[in-house]
Amino acid sequence: MSANSRLTIAAHALAWIGLYQRQGHEVATSEQIAASVNTNPVVIRRLLGELRRAGLVESRRGVGAGWSLARDLASTTLLDVYEAVEPGPLFAMHRTTPDQGCVVGHGIQPAMRNVYEGIEKTLRHELSLVTLENVLQDVLATPH
Repeated sequence: MSANSRLTIAAHALAWIGLYQRQGHEVATSEQIAASVNTNPVVIRRLLGELRRAGLVESRRGVGAGWSLARDLASTTLLDVYEAVEPGPLFAMHRTTPDQGCVVGHGIQPAMRNVYEGIEKTLRHELSLVTLENVLQDVLATPH
């Protein structure tokens, strides 16, 4: 299984847009953001669409088209971003019900559900403590 990078790419895009706007630009194109992320602009557009639905970015069409922040970086947490791009739970149960006649098959889901709920609660708490402003400041403090 590969790790999911959607939160990282979304945080990257939002921090990039925020810095770009601070440099005096009104909107950023998906092509510009994709160049920084080193991915296809279509990937960025899809992700930005999810962020727009969550109220984190706005888009402008036509002449001067592009993306801008709908909220300040300091008022946007990684939890906000996570909830916008990760609609489901972090972990899932079996796709089919395990054998309920088996002691492990019968008890595995309740046991794992308790573990997963604790992990999800901790994850959400930690993400709520970090704003995109914090992320951008850490990025800018990293030696090039």
